[in-house]
Amino acid sequence: MTHYAQLDAWIDAHFDEQVAFLQELIRVPTDTPPGNNTPHALRTVELLHGFGMEAEKHAPPQADVTAAGLETITNLIVRRKYGAGKTIALNAHGDVVPPGDGWTHPPYGGEIADGKIYGRAAAVSKCDFSTFTFAVRALEAVAQPTQGNVELHFTYDEEFGGDVGPGWLLAQGLTKPDLMIAAGFSYQVVVAHNGCLQMEVTVHGEMSHAAIPDSGTDALQGAVHIMNALYARNAEYKKIRSQVEGITHPYLNIGLISGGTNTNVIPGKVVFKLDRRMIPEEDSAAVEQEMRDVIAAAAASYTPPRGQKGIRVDVRRMLLANAMKPLPGNQPLVAALQKHGGEVFGEPIPALGTPLYTDVRLYVERGIPGVIYGAGPRTVLESNAKRADERLDLDDLRRATKVIARALADLLA
Repeated sequence: MTHYAQLDAWIDAHFDEQVAFLQELIRVPTDTPPGNNTPHALRTVELLHGFGMEAEKHAPPQADVTAAGLETITNLIVRRKYGAGKTIALNAHGDVVPPGDGWTHPPYGGEIADGKIYGRAAAVSKCDFSTFTFAVRALEAVAQPTQGNVELHFTYDEEFGGDVGPGWLLAQGLTKPDLMIAAGFSYQVVVAHNGCLQMEVTVHGEMSHAAIPDSGTDALQGAVHIMNALYARNAEYKKIRSQVEGITHPYLNIGLISGGTNTNVIPGKVVFKLDRRMIPEEDSAAVEQEMRDVIAAAAASYTPPRGQKGIRVDVRRMLLANAMKPLPGNQPLVAALQKHGGEVFGEPIPALGTPLYTDVRLYVERGIPGVIYGAGPRTVLESNAKRADERLDLDDLRRATKVIARALADLLA
């Protein structure tokens, strides 16, 4: 039996245990917001201890956690030291968006039906807590490496930008890997991704009785004028094309709007939040300035209804996540994952970009070559990630674990 076949056989023999581990991870909610995620970290520590793996607990200062919009975070590092050589980090995030409506399986049940496991984070990315953990267990049981090191980084703020998760661990010098692999969500090896700018725009008018609208200033009409200007700019983004395969063009979305006090009151304040996705070729500072300029110009050009005054606008940056650009040193990662992915899945595994944004950029920005690979279907859409009935095919979980274990064996050799 070959070295790789032995790794595969170990994973097959322990796969029921791996699925049970993932079920336990799914059953502890980590809705973000509100972001009370320390209970999940503590449960993960208990489960890892049962495998003989000790996890360091690293909690950022509470003031930083609160400023990030979260309640509690405890990040985990599991260090597996084999000898001199490179350190490879495997990062997955446990925080998730709230489940929402429309589920036919309990979002925190970890139920299995028709060969799939259902639940929030089944596909993104508690699945890769299990993928990475069991790949390392297989590696140690079979390959018994004598050089290099592996670290598991389990963090809890990817949905809010990663600054008090991996960003904080890196800034504090708690880890400095040579290479890293982050949780995946499709068959592909992802080498680049979009950036993301999120902004909150507050439009101030003057509240008044709806029966005498001239006595106030309608903030909603002003907000609509600004939003129309933003959507007009969004139409122009479709003419800009990225040179990275898998990424198309920049785009903008207004995802949340709130305001007003009652049906019979002219709204005096309206708040909306926008999400601007940036292709790797764009400069994030220039993009933010452009957004501010478009908003300011639209506010200045707004003509209120007769008798009403002008509006006032405040703009606040909520999140700025730079795009991930491939570093030349990522080639060993790409080669190992493509080789073993092709063998295990029986099809070519492309290396390309994704329009999503992830925590990998935080490593890459510090000169650490990284890629995205883990358990997932052929496309993100198939997983129902961030939708009702998020799910993962158990065969994909099994195969991705084998690919990671084989790739680690090569990279540490």
